[in-house]
Amino acid sequence: MTGIRWGILGPGGIAHAFASDLRTAGLELAAVGSRRRASAEAFAAEFGAARAHGAYEELVADPDVDIVYIATPHPMHADNAVLALEAGKHVLVEKPFTLTGPEADRVRDVARERGLLAMEAMWTRYLPHMIRIREIIAAGTLGEIRAVMADHTQRISSDPSHRLNDLALGGGALLDLGIYPVSFAHDILGAPVSLTAAGRLGETGADTEVATIMTHASGALSTSLSASRSAGPNSAHIVGTEARIDIDRVWYTPTTFRVSAPDGTVLEEYRSEVAGRGMQYQAIAAEAAITGGRLDSDLLPLDESVAIMHVLDDIRSRIGVAYPGER
Repeated sequence: MTGIRWGILGPGGIAHAFASDLRTAGLELAAVGSRRRASAEAFAAEFGAARAHGAYEELVADPDVDIVYIATPHPMHADNAVLALEAGKHVLVEKPFTLTGPEADRVRDVARERGLLAMEAMWTRYLPHMIRIREIIAAGTLGEIRAVMADHTQRISSDPSHRLNDLALGGGALLDLGIYPVSFAHDILGAPVSLTAAGRLGETGADTEVATIMTHASGALSTSLSASRSAGPNSAHIVGTEARIDIDRVWYTPTTFRVSAPDGTVLEEYRSEVAGRGMQYQAIAAEAAITGGRLDSDLLPLDESVAIMHVLDDIRSRIGVAYPGER
Protein backbone atom coordinates (compact mmCIF):
# COMPACT_ATOMS: atom_id res chain seq x y z
CA MET A 1 0.00 0.00 0.00
CA THR A 2 1.34 3.42 -0.96
CA GLY A 3 -1.11 5.47 1.08
CA ILE A 4 -2.44 7.13 -2.07
CA ARG A 5 -6.18 7.76 -1.75
CA TRP A 6 -8.42 7.66 -4.80
CA GLY A 7 -11.51 9.63 -5.63
CA ILE A 8 -13.79 8.74 -8.55
CA LEU A 9 -15.55 11.53 -10.43
CA GLY A 10 -18.54 10.17 -12.33
CA PRO A 11 -19.85 6.78 -11.11
CA GLY A 12 -20.82 5.31 -14.48
CA GLY A 13 -20.13 1.94 -16.04
CA ILE A 14 -16.39 2.37 -16.62
CA ALA A 15 -16.02 3.69 -13.07
CA HIS A 16 -17.56 0.48 -11.74
CA ALA A 17 -14.97 -1.58 -13.61
CA PHE A 18 -12.15 0.64 -12.37
CA ALA A 19 -13.33 0.58 -8.75
CA SER A 20 -13.63 -3.20 -8.87
CA ASP A 21 -10.04 -3.49 -10.04
CA LEU A 22 -8.87 -1.01 -7.39
CA ARG A 23 -10.36 -3.35 -4.84
CA THR A 24 -8.76 -6.38 -6.51
CA ALA A 25 -5.35 -4.70 -6.21
CA GLY A 26 -5.92 -3.61 -2.62
CA LEU A 27 -5.78 0.10 -3.48
CA GLU A 28 -7.74 2.66 -1.46
CA LEU A 29 -10.94 4.21 -2.78
CA ALA A 30 -11.64 7.08 -0.41
CA ALA A 31 -14.52 8.94 -2.06
CA VAL A 32 -16.83 9.20 -5.04
CA GLY A 33 -18.47 12.26 -6.52
CA SER A 34 -21.58 12.51 -8.68
CA ARG A 35 -24.00 15.23 -9.72
CA ARG A 36 -26.61 13.10 -7.96
CA ARG A 37 -25.93 12.32 -4.32
CA ALA A 38 -28.00 9.13 -4.46
CA SER A 39 -25.75 7.77 -7.22
CA ALA A 40 -22.63 8.63 -5.24
CA GLU A 41 -24.00 7.00 -2.12
CA ALA A 42 -24.96 3.81 -3.95
CA PHE A 43 -21.51 3.60 -5.56
CA ALA A 44 -19.74 4.27 -2.26
CA ALA A 45 -21.77 1.56 -0.55
CA GLU A 46 -21.01 -0.94 -3.32
CA PHE A 47 -17.25 -0.38 -3.27
CA GLY A 48 -16.62 0.61 0.34
CA ALA A 49 -15.70 4.25 -0.22
CA ALA A 50 -15.75 6.25 3.01
CA ARG A 51 -17.44 9.32 1.54
CA ALA A 52 -20.03 10.11 -1.14
CA HIS A 53 -20.24 13.62 -2.54
CA GLY A 54 -23.23 15.08 -4.38
CA ALA A 55 -21.12 17.50 -6.43
CA TYR A 56 -17.83 17.27 -8.28
CA GLU A 57 -16.64 20.39 -6.47
CA GLU A 58 -17.11 18.62 -3.14
CA LEU A 59 -15.10 15.62 -4.31
CA VAL A 60 -12.07 17.61 -5.48
CA ALA A 61 -12.15 19.64 -2.24
CA ASP A 62 -12.05 16.47 -0.12
CA PRO A 63 -8.77 16.63 1.87
CA ASP A 64 -8.62 12.83 2.04
CA VAL A 65 -8.39 12.42 -1.75
CA ASP A 66 -4.97 12.52 -3.45
CA ILE A 67 -5.83 11.55 -7.04
CA VAL A 68 -9.08 11.73 -8.97
CA TYR A 69 -10.11 9.26 -11.67
CA ILE A 70 -12.17 11.17 -14.25
CA ALA A 71 -14.87 8.86 -15.64
CA THR A 72 -17.38 11.28 -17.15
CA PRO A 73 -18.37 11.48 -20.87
CA HIS A 74 -15.69 12.69 -23.28
CA PRO A 75 -16.79 16.35 -23.55
CA MET A 76 -16.50 16.76 -19.78
CA HIS A 77 -12.98 15.36 -19.39
CA ALA A 78 -11.08 18.61 -19.83
CA ASP A 79 -13.23 20.71 -17.49
CA ASN A 80 -13.38 17.96 -14.87
CA ALA A 81 -9.63 17.38 -15.01
CA VAL A 82 -8.91 21.10 -14.69
CA LEU A 83 -11.35 21.32 -11.77
CA ALA A 84 -9.43 18.60 -9.93
CA LEU A 85 -5.99 19.92 -10.85
CA GLU A 86 -6.85 23.42 -9.69
CA ALA A 87 -7.95 21.89 -6.38
CA GLY A 88 -4.49 20.34 -6.03
CA LYS A 89 -5.38 16.77 -7.03
CA HIS A 90 -3.51 14.50 -9.41
CA VAL A 91 -5.72 13.10 -12.18
CA LEU A 92 -6.10 9.88 -14.13
CA VAL A 93 -8.37 10.77 -17.05
CA GLU A 94 -10.33 8.08 -18.85
CA LYS A 95 -9.50 7.78 -22.52
CA PRO A 96 -9.84 9.63 -24.77
CA PHE A 97 -7.85 12.12 -22.68
CA THR A 98 -10.09 14.96 -23.86
CA LEU A 99 -12.51 15.64 -26.69
CA THR A 100 -10.03 17.60 -28.84
CA GLY A 101 -6.36 18.47 -29.12
CA PRO A 102 -6.72 22.05 -27.84
CA GLU A 103 -8.51 20.73 -24.75
CA ALA A 104 -5.62 18.33 -24.17
CA ASP A 105 -3.20 21.26 -24.44
CA ARG A 106 -5.18 23.03 -21.73
CA VAL A 107 -5.12 20.11 -19.30
CA ARG A 108 -1.39 19.60 -19.86
CA ASP A 109 -0.65 23.27 -19.22
CA VAL A 110 -2.64 23.35 -15.98
CA ALA A 111 -1.04 20.13 -14.73
CA ARG A 112 2.43 21.50 -15.34
CA GLU A 113 1.64 24.87 -13.82
CA ARG A 114 0.37 23.11 -10.68
CA GLY A 115 3.13 20.50 -10.56
CA LEU A 116 0.69 17.57 -10.63
CA LEU A 117 0.37 14.25 -12.42
CA ALA A 118 -2.07 14.19 -15.32
CA MET A 119 -2.23 10.76 -16.93
CA GLU A 120 -4.47 9.19 -19.56
CA ALA A 121 -6.25 6.00 -18.53
CA MET A 122 -5.28 4.08 -21.66
CA TRP A 123 -5.22 0.90 -19.62
CA THR A 124 -3.93 -1.31 -22.45
CA ARG A 125 -0.50 0.35 -22.25
CA TYR A 126 -0.02 -1.04 -18.73
CA LEU A 127 -1.18 -4.63 -19.22
CA PRO A 128 1.40 -7.39 -18.66
CA HIS A 129 1.24 -8.71 -22.23
CA MET A 130 2.04 -5.25 -23.57
CA ILE A 131 4.98 -4.95 -21.18
CA ARG A 132 6.32 -8.25 -22.51
CA ILE A 133 5.80 -7.16 -26.13
CA ARG A 134 7.91 -4.06 -25.57
CA GLU A 135 10.65 -6.22 -24.04
CA ILE A 136 10.66 -8.45 -27.13
CA ILE A 137 10.89 -5.44 -29.43
CA ALA A 138 13.68 -3.87 -27.36
CA ALA A 139 15.64 -7.13 -27.56
CA GLY A 140 15.64 -6.89 -31.36
CA THR A 141 13.76 -10.16 -31.84
CA LEU A 142 11.56 -8.73 -34.59
CA GLY A 143 14.38 -7.09 -36.50
CA GLU A 144 13.26 -3.92 -38.27
CA ILE A 145 9.56 -3.31 -37.67
CA ARG A 146 7.89 -2.68 -41.01
CA ALA A 147 4.18 -2.63 -40.17
CA VAL A 148 1.62 -2.48 -37.36
CA MET A 149 -2.02 -3.49 -37.91
CA ALA A 150 -4.90 -3.43 -35.46
CA ASP A 151 -8.68 -3.20 -35.39
CA HIS A 152 -11.23 -2.34 -32.73
CA THR A 153 -14.58 -3.27 -34.18
CA GLN A 154 -17.78 -3.91 -32.24
CA ARG A 155 -21.46 -4.13 -33.01
CA ILE A 156 -22.80 -1.69 -30.44
CA SER A 157 -25.91 0.24 -31.47
CA SER A 158 -27.48 2.01 -34.44
CA ASP A 159 -29.95 3.83 -32.18
CA PRO A 160 -29.52 7.56 -32.90
CA SER A 161 -30.09 8.31 -29.21
CA HIS A 162 -27.26 6.02 -28.07
CA ARG A 163 -24.28 7.88 -26.60
CA LEU A 164 -21.97 6.48 -29.26
CA ASN A 165 -24.08 8.12 -31.99
CA ASP A 166 -24.48 11.49 -30.26
CA LEU A 167 -21.98 14.09 -31.45
CA ALA A 168 -22.83 16.29 -28.46
CA LEU A 169 -21.36 13.54 -26.26
CA GLY A 170 -18.31 12.99 -28.44
CA GLY A 171 -19.97 10.02 -30.10
CA GLY A 172 -18.42 8.05 -32.93
CA ALA A 173 -16.29 4.96 -33.40
CA LEU A 174 -13.03 6.91 -33.46
CA LEU A 175 -12.90 8.30 -29.91
CA ASP A 176 -14.41 5.26 -28.22
CA LEU A 177 -12.80 2.50 -30.25
CA GLY A 178 -10.32 3.85 -32.79
CA ILE A 179 -8.21 5.50 -30.13
CA TYR A 180 -6.98 2.03 -29.10
CA PRO A 181 -5.29 1.07 -32.40
CA VAL A 182 -4.14 4.64 -33.02
CA SER A 183 -2.51 4.77 -29.58
CA PHE A 184 -1.06 1.29 -30.16
CA ALA A 185 0.61 2.36 -33.39
CA HIS A 186 1.95 5.45 -31.63
CA ASP A 187 3.32 3.24 -28.84
CA ILE A 188 5.16 0.84 -31.15
CA LEU A 189 6.25 3.18 -33.96
CA GLY A 190 6.11 6.68 -32.53
CA ALA A 191 4.11 9.62 -33.81
CA PRO A 192 2.98 9.49 -37.44
CA VAL A 193 4.65 11.81 -39.93
CA SER A 194 1.77 11.50 -42.39
CA LEU A 195 -1.66 9.95 -42.43
CA THR A 196 -4.65 9.27 -44.59
CA ALA A 197 -8.11 8.35 -43.34
CA ALA A 198 -11.50 7.33 -44.67
CA GLY A 199 -14.75 6.96 -42.81
CA ARG A 200 -18.46 6.33 -42.97
CA LEU A 201 -20.88 8.57 -41.09
CA GLY A 202 -24.18 7.49 -39.59
CA GLU A 203 -27.53 9.25 -39.54
CA THR A 204 -26.46 11.65 -36.78
CA GLY A 205 -23.17 12.59 -38.43
CA ALA A 206 -21.13 10.49 -36.02
CA ASP A 207 -18.55 8.16 -37.53
CA THR A 208 -19.51 4.49 -37.62
CA GLU A 209 -16.40 3.17 -39.41
CA VAL A 210 -12.95 4.74 -39.69
CA ALA A 211 -9.84 3.38 -41.41
CA THR A 212 -6.38 4.94 -41.21
CA ILE A 213 -3.00 4.49 -42.84
CA MET A 214 -0.12 6.23 -41.09
CA THR A 215 3.55 6.53 -42.00
CA HIS A 216 6.05 6.80 -39.15
CA ALA A 217 9.54 8.26 -38.91
CA SER A 218 11.26 4.90 -39.52
CA GLY A 219 9.30 4.43 -42.74
CA ALA A 220 7.09 1.77 -41.15
CA LEU A 221 3.37 1.81 -41.88
CA SER A 222 0.45 1.32 -39.52
CA THR A 223 -3.15 0.61 -40.38
CA SER A 224 -6.21 0.71 -38.19
CA LEU A 225 -9.92 0.03 -38.49
CA SER A 226 -12.55 1.02 -35.97
CA ALA A 227 -16.26 0.30 -36.26
CA SER A 228 -19.27 0.56 -33.99
CA ARG A 229 -21.81 -1.39 -36.05
CA SER A 230 -19.92 -4.54 -36.99
CA ALA A 231 -17.75 -6.91 -34.98
CA GLY A 232 -14.41 -7.88 -36.48
CA PRO A 233 -11.47 -9.99 -35.26
CA ASN A 234 -10.16 -7.39 -32.77
CA SER A 235 -6.61 -8.62 -33.25
CA ALA A 236 -3.30 -6.82 -33.70
CA HIS A 237 -0.04 -7.60 -35.46
CA ILE A 238 3.51 -6.23 -35.37
CA VAL A 239 5.50 -7.32 -38.42
CA GLY A 240 9.28 -7.19 -38.50
CA THR A 241 11.96 -8.42 -40.85
CA GLU A 242 13.01 -11.25 -38.50
CA ALA A 243 9.74 -12.15 -36.76
CA ARG A 244 6.21 -10.98 -36.09
CA ILE A 245 3.91 -10.75 -33.10
CA ASP A 246 0.27 -11.80 -33.47
CA ILE A 247 -1.90 -10.60 -30.58
CA ASP A 248 -5.12 -12.57 -30.25
CA ARG A 249 -8.67 -11.45 -29.66
CA VAL A 250 -9.21 -9.23 -27.78
CA TRP A 251 -5.80 -7.63 -28.24
CA TYR A 252 -6.38 -4.54 -26.06
CA THR A 253 -7.45 -6.64 -23.05
CA PRO A 254 -5.46 -9.33 -21.18
CA THR A 255 -4.94 -11.98 -23.85
CA THR A 256 -2.46 -14.26 -25.61
CA PHE A 257 0.12 -13.63 -28.30
CA ARG A 258 2.70 -15.52 -30.33
CA VAL A 259 6.07 -14.54 -31.71
CA SER A 260 6.70 -16.31 -35.02
CA ALA A 261 9.69 -16.50 -37.33
CA PRO A 262 9.17 -15.85 -41.07
CA ASP A 263 8.89 -19.61 -41.71
CA GLY A 264 6.09 -19.91 -39.14
CA THR A 265 8.18 -21.36 -36.31
CA VAL A 266 6.73 -20.19 -33.00
CA LEU A 267 9.47 -18.59 -30.94
CA GLU A 268 7.39 -17.66 -27.92
CA GLU A 269 3.82 -18.00 -26.70
CA TYR A 270 2.44 -15.73 -23.99
CA ARG A 271 -0.77 -16.11 -22.00
CA SER A 272 -2.04 -13.39 -19.67
CA GLU A 273 -2.97 -14.29 -16.11
CA VAL A 274 -4.65 -11.19 -14.75
CA ALA A 275 -7.07 -10.83 -11.85
CA GLY A 276 -10.12 -8.75 -12.69
CA ARG A 277 -10.36 -6.74 -15.88
CA GLY A 278 -6.81 -5.39 -15.67
CA MET A 279 -7.50 -1.71 -15.02
CA GLN A 280 -5.51 -1.85 -11.79
CA TYR A 281 -2.17 -1.71 -13.60
CA GLN A 282 -2.66 1.89 -14.71
CA ALA A 283 -3.65 2.84 -11.15
CA ILE A 284 -0.56 1.12 -9.77
CA ALA A 285 1.56 3.02 -12.31
CA ALA A 286 -0.02 6.33 -11.31
CA GLU A 287 0.66 5.64 -7.63
CA ALA A 288 4.26 4.67 -8.39
CA ALA A 289 4.79 7.93 -10.26
CA ILE A 290 3.36 10.01 -7.43
CA THR A 291 5.25 8.26 -4.65
CA GLY A 292 8.43 8.39 -6.74
CA GLY A 293 8.13 12.15 -7.16
CA ARG A 294 7.54 11.89 -10.91
CA LEU A 295 4.88 13.96 -12.66
CA ASP A 296 4.55 11.86 -15.79
CA SER A 297 3.92 8.30 -16.89
CA ASP A 298 6.83 6.24 -18.18
CA LEU A 299 4.61 4.23 -20.54
CA LEU A 300 2.32 7.00 -21.79
CA PRO A 301 3.84 10.45 -21.22
CA LEU A 302 1.47 13.39 -21.09
CA ASP A 303 2.95 14.91 -24.25
CA GLU A 304 2.15 11.68 -26.09
CA SER A 305 -1.48 11.69 -24.93
CA VAL A 306 -1.75 15.29 -26.14
CA ALA A 307 -0.15 14.42 -29.48
CA ILE A 308 -2.56 11.50 -29.96
CA MET A 309 -5.53 13.83 -29.42
CA HIS A 310 -4.20 16.09 -32.18
CA VAL A 311 -3.85 13.04 -34.46
CA LEU A 312 -7.48 12.15 -33.75
CA ASP A 313 -8.45 15.74 -34.64
CA ASP A 314 -6.60 15.32 -37.96
CA ILE A 315 -8.41 12.05 -38.67
CA ARG A 316 -11.79 13.64 -37.89
CA SER A 317 -11.08 16.57 -40.19
CA ARG A 318 -10.34 14.14 -43.02
CA ILE A 319 -13.57 12.17 -42.59
CA GLY A 320 -15.79 15.22 -42.01
CA VAL A 321 -16.67 14.90 -38.32
CA ALA A 322 -16.97 18.01 -36.16
CA TYR A 323 -18.41 18.32 -32.69
CA PRO A 324 -20.85 21.05 -31.65
CA GLY A 325 -18.89 24.26 -31.14
CA GLU A 326 -16.20 23.29 -33.68
CA ARG A 327 -18.25 24.25 -36.73
